[in-house]
Amino acid sequence: MSEKLWAGRFKEKTAKIVETFTSSIDVDQRLYAYDIQGSIAHCQTLAKAAIISAEEADELIAGLEKIKQEIDEETLPYSDALEDIHTHIESRLAEIVGKVAHKLHTARSRNDQVALDVRMYLRDQVESITQLLFELQKVLVGLAKRHIETVLPGYTHLQRAQPILLAHHLMAYYEMFSRDSERLQDGLVRINVMPLGSAALAGTPHPIDRKYTAELLGFEKVSANSVDSVSDRDFIIEFLSAAGICMMHLSRLSEELIIWSSAEFGFIELPDAFATGSSIMPQKKNPDVAELIRGKSGRVFGNLMAVLTLMKSLPLSYNRDMQEDKTLLFDATDILTACVEIYIQLLPNIKINKTIMQKAAASGYLNATDMADYLVTKGMPFREAHHCVGQVVSYALGLKKEIHELSIKQLQQHAPQIEDDVFDYLATQQMIDRRTSIGGTATQTVKTAIKAAEQKLKKSTH
Repeated sequence: MSEKLWAGRFKEKTAKIVETFTSSIDVDQRLYAYDIQGSIAHCQTLAKAAIISAEEADELIAGLEKIKQEIDEETLPYSDALEDIHTHIESRLAEIVGKVAHKLHTARSRNDQVALDVRMYLRDQVESITQLLFELQKVLVGLAKRHIETVLPGYTHLQRAQPILLAHHLMAYYEMFSRDSERLQDGLVRINVMPLGSAALAGTPHPIDRKYTAELLGFEKVSANSVDSVSDRDFIIEFLSAAGICMMHLSRLSEELIIWSSAEFGFIELPDAFATGSSIMPQKKNPDVAELIRGKSGRVFGNLMAVLTLMKSLPLSYNRDMQEDKTLLFDATDILTACVEIYIQLLPNIKINKTIMQKAAASGYLNATDMADYLVTKGMPFREAHHCVGQVVSYALGLKKEIHELSIKQLQQHAPQIEDDVFDYLATQQMIDRRTSIGGTATQTVKTAIKAAEQKLKKSTH
């Protein structure tokens, strides 16, 4: 059956160029399993309402299952003349079971059908991506546990600031990806709403039980307004927003891996299996994978803005513009999935250059804040101590020395309260382990955070 589903009103055939231009089969074919699953549930609902007989439902369901097998085996041909995956399935069903196939579309429209398919697809994608984020979190916690004694300089403004544990730095990303996972899961509340039965926009006069359909398809709620059901894509926008935030976190991680693997830093060495070379410079080992993830974040951001722009001026209810949402949604889910999968495999194989990190954490006046805190313990107000240590740093810079390399006499020129105990106070490990406030970088505090993360991951349903 190559005639259009809506051909009855038209006197001329659709121009070939229009068929090609309006076709979405190259994009929405990946929804076929959801479309068939939804159609089977719709058959059961029609049979329950006695709109079709039980025998007709069985025949239709058998035909739909046969079509799924054909698509699984890639034996079903696609054609622009049939526009989309819904039409392909209905057309093939008519070839298999005959005219009874024409009853399948009773009490539904392609408008609520596609809304159903996308919601089912996105529901699965959220579950899949949150499972991957769970695996990535486990990797980060494992790395943090292995590097509980590794020290590196913490940065602000990309300037060395204070020494911290590498484990503490890694656990920062654990927290980011925890929130990413929570955002995606929160969105399921609005994704997991069943639109089928809304029909084109006004609902249906046929006595179907939409709650029954929802139960068959695993939806927690039934949509409350038929116009809204077919005409909004805010659940896609919400997902793309969460995906964009997650990609931003992945991009920040990528940036650090790129910088840290440079000769100027030398903090890490990326595994050969996750790096590339140069076509002209034999010595090069490029962080292309991290760079691509950093770059692909822009694609996901763009997809979010594209769907927002797509929807921003559409009158209610359905408009064909909305066909474009799937290209953007599928692209974002594919990118996010691939990037998380990459880091699950890449991160455990990074070589950490502990000695270089430790050396960097011991230079650059990273103990200046602690010296100010030391003076506070001697009774000096913090603002006065801050100014005093600034003068000490300026003095040390002139001598090309670190603060802890100055003699006690040189230090006492600036603050007579300073005693010999200052040097122990300014030792790197001491500075780290004093930061015992909740969320601080003290070794015991970070160990507690790691243990809490392990327990949380163990309790997770993933």
